[in-house]
Amino acid sequence: MSTELAGHAEGDRLSPAELRKLFLFEKLDAEQLDFLASHGAVETHSGGTYIYREGEPATCFYVLLSGTVALSRTVRGDEVETTRTDQVGAYAGATQAYIERIPQIYLNSMLAVSDVELYQLPADQMAEALRDWFPMAMHLLEGLFFGMRSMQTAVSERERLLALGSLSAGLTHELNNPAAAAVRATSVLRTRFTGMRNKLALIADGRVDGTRLHALVGLQDEAIKRAASAPELTPMETSDAEDKLGEWLEDQDIAGAWDIAPTLVSGAIDSEWLQKVRDEIGPENFEPALRWLTYTLDTEQLMTEIDDAVTRISSLVAAAKQYSQLDRAPHQTVNVHELLHATLVMLHAKFPKGIKLVKDYDRTIPEIPAYAAELNQVWTNLIDNAISAMGETGTLTVRTSRDGDNVVVSIGDTGPGIPKDVRPRIFDPFFTTKPVGEGTGLGLDISYRIVVNKHHGDIRVDSKPGETWFHVVLPTDGKEPDQPGDAG
Repeated sequence: MSTELAGHAEGDRLSPAELRKLFLFEKLDAEQLDFLASHGAVETHSGGTYIYREGEPATCFYVLLSGTVALSRTVRGDEVETTRTDQVGAYAGATQAYIERIPQIYLNSMLAVSDVELYQLPADQMAEALRDWFPMAMHLLEGLFFGMRSMQTAVSERERLLALGSLSAGLTHELNNPAAAAVRATSVLRTRFTGMRNKLALIADGRVDGTRLHALVGLQDEAIKRAASAPELTPMETSDAEDKLGEWLEDQDIAGAWDIAPTLVSGAIDSEWLQKVRDEIGPENFEPALRWLTYTLDTEQLMTEIDDAVTRISSLVAAAKQYSQLDRAPHQTVNVHELLHATLVMLHAKFPKGIKLVKDYDRTIPEIPAYAAELNQVWTNLIDNAISAMGETGTLTVRTSRDGDNVVVSIGDTGPGIPKDVRPRIFDPFFTTKPVGEGTGLGLDISYRIVVNKHHGDIRVDSKPGETWFHVVLPTDGKEPDQPGDAG
């Protein structure tokens, strides 16, 4: 390390000749060097002290004259050293002072590793000089800075719209299945009611006395109750029961016995119970009564299908509202299990058949103050990434637990893991290992800002081949998160 510029005291001025020895200033003319010599001064710091801290107002531009400094950034609560140097002329501090339209803060922290001497120039003086000396360069740099920012914002918004379209398509697919089932069941139900009216007319045309008709109504109620409590049969048990009942119906000279046997078996109707019907209603009226009872069971099953379908639709709509937090305050006290359920419902269509979902919830964890819709973005990104990592087969685990005063939501997958050379970059803006055009657009950097900056929590990563975990740590102390814009 050169020592030609060492040996200055606090507050000393550097001469133009000394400044020209620094590679940053070697091409400046005499007038420019005079300006720097008159406006800058030497600062000294002892080893182990911070020259400035990340996030503080950026008031000074620094150039290293002697000693060793280290630059660091705070990542998920830990201070990570990014650069260590003893190169004379290395610079840091207010490096964006020339851009007037952005907040001027230090983007990292500078630590004096050893006793150091620095040339310090006030940020406002540096900005004025740069804009005056290099106007074209400043216009180009400023345009590049804001152009890149605008491009990143546009790409981010586009990818978010694509992600929303993907989720909407999945939800539409999920809604279409129960809606189509309800339409089909309603159409068949209309036909069954027509048949019931015809059979009831045959029964009630005077050939059945009132006592037997009353008994038939009672048998109808009993059939409905048997159907409601019907046990679930295996395919083999169902086939055997249908064969047995079909043969019995044929022995009773019932036309189309094999067509009605499946409906009767699904309603837990067997030959012993039908014999009871035959005895009470009379052999001459047994067939119309049997078909009426069959229509009754069929309509009950169809109404159950309709009920299941509309319940499914209602659940999907409720999940969509929970996911989007429609008509709800941005900041509220939330149950993380409800948020996770809504996200899993929204992403259900993305799950390959070979991926198994395991939910390991600690139901004793408390509700937490949060921006629910934004936490749903975090779950969406982590789950989508896990699915992508596993491909067509694997196990996705969603776990909740408590860690002291924090709630922990863990998303685990059995994919190949995150390579060590990639792991330090996964929270960088727009970083992805997916092919161009794939992904949610909700990057891990956004998830990090939502959790850490807005909710004062943390995201931790553990990864090895065959097992990767993202642990989202959220406080339960009731402290209100930062306002939406604070996530950056």
